[in-house]
Amino acid sequence: MTSLPARVLLLVENNPYPMDFRVRREAHTLRDAGCQVTVIAPRAATQAWTEDVAGVRVYRFPAPPGGSGLLSYALEFGYATLAILLLTVCVWLRRGVDVIHAANPPDTLFVIAAIFKVLGKRFVFDQHDLAPETYLSRFGQPRQNLVYRALGLLERCSYAVADVVIATNESYKLLALTRGRKRADTVFVVRNGPPLSYQMAEPDPCVTQRATYLIGYVGTIGPQDGVDYWIRAVHELVFRFERRDFLAIVIGDGDALASVQALTRQLEVDPYVWFTGRLSELEVRKCLSAVHVCVQPDPLSPLNDKSTMNKLMEYMALGKPTVAFDLTETRYSAQEAALYVRPNDEVEFARQVSWLLDNRAERERMGIVGQRRVREGLAWEHSAGSLLRAYSKALRVVEMVRSS
Repeated sequence: MTSLPARVLLLVENNPYPMDFRVRREAHTLRDAGCQVTVIAPRAATQAWTEDVAGVRVYRFPAPPGGSGLLSYALEFGYATLAILLLTVCVWLRRGVDVIHAANPPDTLFVIAAIFKVLGKRFVFDQHDLAPETYLSRFGQPRQNLVYRALGLLERCSYAVADVVIATNESYKLLALTRGRKRADTVFVVRNGPPLSYQMAEPDPCVTQRATYLIGYVGTIGPQDGVDYWIRAVHELVFRFERRDFLAIVIGDGDALASVQALTRQLEVDPYVWFTGRLSELEVRKCLSAVHVCVQPDPLSPLNDKSTMNKLMEYMALGKPTVAFDLTETRYSAQEAALYVRPNDEVEFARQVSWLLDNRAERERMGIVGQRRVREGLAWEHSAGSLLRAYSKALRVVEMVRSS
């Protein structure tokens, strides 16, 4: 492994550390390469304000109150940017900083990087989400309104300040090259695949005994994530296809959870859906190891078509076949490990889930394909090298030397 003895500061606003799997894997990869790694993240309940977590120093700020409207997001991002700036100054004075690595959202963290670039620091922009497309997908607003243009400006500023851009897939990379006008040698694809150690766990007997067939979903439950589409597909499974032999397990949390639960009751399918809430990584693997089919119900939208869903590659790593709407990056990742449905067609989604439940041989074949895809190209170990190459480029040397 390349030796990279630099002082790295990772900034994350929307997930506590170490709960954010991508940031944690990046931090560990940089730590193992010889970097001094510090993370600034929001504090979850019961977490310490500062602590060392597996060789990574963590500083935390009070998490902003949640909300779902535009004003609440503006207040959240403004507050978080200021809180992170103050902690960044603290880290710089106490531990030193060579590289500021900001994971969006929000796209306001470039302000912090711009201040420290005057002092000779480097900026790595880690683009987890496309803010303009997230806005369109989440709020369904016209493309050319003021909010969309403002988000586009913040994104362009992030690109402009960045020495290196890290993209999660080729679609994001293309936008960095075109919309962001970055040079090809400054944009690196670092995918979100799980590590090779992400394997099946012994299922909980209390879960496996709850129904003949188990169908799994794990992930955020927000307006753009399509869990409402899945609940309507469950309704079709029960009332159109007359299936009563399954349980849909929905793992996760988010600001659309309450509305999705209300929809479940309204459609009278609550006996067939189990909302587990947020679970630990081990508990997630135990639940997913028990299921027969997994679902990715993210509908076609400006964001989803260009995004790679973490849940999909977790399903694949565990050898679980998936039913998904036919989206560009979904098809690239899963290939023959998924059945693809015309986007946003809930009846056909239910039909394909029902067919897959009844075809064990096909489930097993798809599971093998998915595990091979992860093992041979999508696992985190394949992305780690790209991350280190991005850092070498950011400091313009192969062996990074600590700044004085």
